[in-house]
Amino acid sequence: MNQADIGLIGLAVMGENLVLNMERNGFTVAVFNRTVSKVDAFIQGRGKGKKFIGAHSLPELVNALQKPRRIMLMVKAGQAVDDFIEQLLPLLEKGDIIIDGGNSHFPDTTRRTKYLESKGFRYIGTGVSGGEDGALRGPSIMPGGSPTAWEFVKPIFQKISAKTDKGEPCCEWVGENGAGHFVKMVHNGIEYGDMQMICETYQLMRQGLGLTNKQMHKVFAAWNKAELDSYLIEITRDILDYKNEEGEEVVDTILDTAGQKGTGKWTVMAALDAGQPLTLIGEAVFARCLSALKEERVAAAKVLPGPKTAKFAGNKVKFIDDLRQALYASKIVSYAQGYQLMRSVAKESGWNLNYGGIALMWRGGCIIRSAFLGKIKEAFDNNPKLVNLLLDPFFAAAVTKAQGGWRRVIQTAVKLGIPAPALGSALNYYDGYRAERLPANLLQAQRDYFGAHTYERVDKPRGQFFHTNWTGRGGSTAASIYTA
Repeated sequence: MNQADIGLIGLAVMGENLVLNMERNGFTVAVFNRTVSKVDAFIQGRGKGKKFIGAHSLPELVNALQKPRRIMLMVKAGQAVDDFIEQLLPLLEKGDIIIDGGNSHFPDTTRRTKYLESKGFRYIGTGVSGGEDGALRGPSIMPGGSPTAWEFVKPIFQKISAKTDKGEPCCEWVGENGAGHFVKMVHNGIEYGDMQMICETYQLMRQGLGLTNKQMHKVFAAWNKAELDSYLIEITRDILDYKNEEGEEVVDTILDTAGQKGTGKWTVMAALDAGQPLTLIGEAVFARCLSALKEERVAAAKVLPGPKTAKFAGNKVKFIDDLRQALYASKIVSYAQGYQLMRSVAKESGWNLNYGGIALMWRGGCIIRSAFLGKIKEAFDNNPKLVNLLLDPFFAAAVTKAQGGWRRVIQTAVKLGIPAPALGSALNYYDGYRAERLPANLLQAQRDYFGAHTYERVDKPRGQFFHTNWTGRGGSTAASIYTA
């Protein structure tokens, strides 16, 4: 029997489409699923007549693979991954490779990499982005883990991944331990932000300007031909034009409560742990939480008044262009914050992330793919040590140009009582980041007053700390821990 190039466990939508992608690109794939009937259904269905080997047990799967064995898990993140690892290890030989292609939390991937390496095995935790269509046609793939495993999976991953317009694979080695899943997590956080900002511009057009879905469809279609050209703008355009067989505009029939699987929350938690101001993505996560309070919002709408002026009275065409500028400027801020988080965690974890390369991996296949990412790659190619995208000449000029429209949009949202938390937090971050002086001096005085937490002085070198006996009763003793 011919042996397979790679094995995959988990024939749900993503797993099934990935193996079809692998087979189409010339690889023989052995497949297994915990519900074994799914294996037979796949082999006799979508996989019929193709280079697949159906396995009805884990030993059968392992025996069907070339050495070193490569086994990819496409199962639910969490305990299921650990359970399959423990079932596989007694069947494998030193040097074999287990790959987790699910949305695992990056600390779990770091733990698993160290565990498998301690036993002589190799481990890869890889982000896979693009949804079911991306998995089938070419996803963005972000692998990390055991460095020596990369050469054995590189030919497969780069062959099945999406390609840029220049033919470059949207897949490259990210780094050790949990680096791949960390970058995928940040990708998902940015995805949360992008989606929320698009929804806010939609709400301002719908509620504020009174535009129809057809009119908004045309706006997003036009935006998708300029600097906002992206997958999420593209699908928003299509959603707003979609009608079912009964002629209903489907978007209007959908309940306004958003779901989430946790990767956005993980991104915000990682930012809090790293002390990074990931404000926009945080607001995007909280906006989903607020949307889930549907019954409370319906009740509150009956008793909590808003502004008397609820409709826009100005030039709608000009305001739509202001919305475009606000969305573009806020998008720049979102990526600036995401890259700041990556830089901070990479430094703490000892990862040498290629920031331009990450933008390239996101250039095609993934949910946040956009023309915009090419400019991010250029920014880091020009200055690999760039500390913030806002300081790159191209992005600084773009935000400066968009600033007037951006501010008018936030002013209008406030005036009309239409929430725009992501767009607004982006502007607040921009104003905070460019502020030479913030009111944290007063905050430090407050902390020192009630807790003797100390402060630094503007006329003394950084790292020297002082305490004031504000009340005359506190004495000279100060707290020993100072956190900036």
